[in-house]
Amino acid sequence: MASVKKPPLFTSDFEIFGKVQGVYFRKHTQKRATELGLKGWVMNTAQGTVVGQLQGPPNAVEDMKLWLQKVGSPKSKIDKATFRNEGQIDGYAFRTFEIRR
Repeated sequence: MASVKKPPLFTSDFEIFGKVQGVYFRKHTQKRATELGLKGWVMNTAQGTVVGQLQGPPNAVEDMKLWLQKVGSPKSKIDKATFRNEGQIDGYAFRTFEIRR
């Protein structure tokens, strides 16, 4: 019996700079990530940025990265988005996409 090859999963850590706190950025990020079927987390930092981690199919991760760079929440103003620790993973480390405090 042939083993079923699971589609690859990718991960990416992100940090978003700009006016991204106090504008429901985390809530909108959680909503968008959930719509794309991603797992991971998002939280505010003491430095005024938003950080998090994405896990999911490569196309969904790419869609989310674009959203984080260009869209964000309606009242946010994104100056810069950085992505690091990107690569393929064997499985999910999270069950959902959560907002951390």
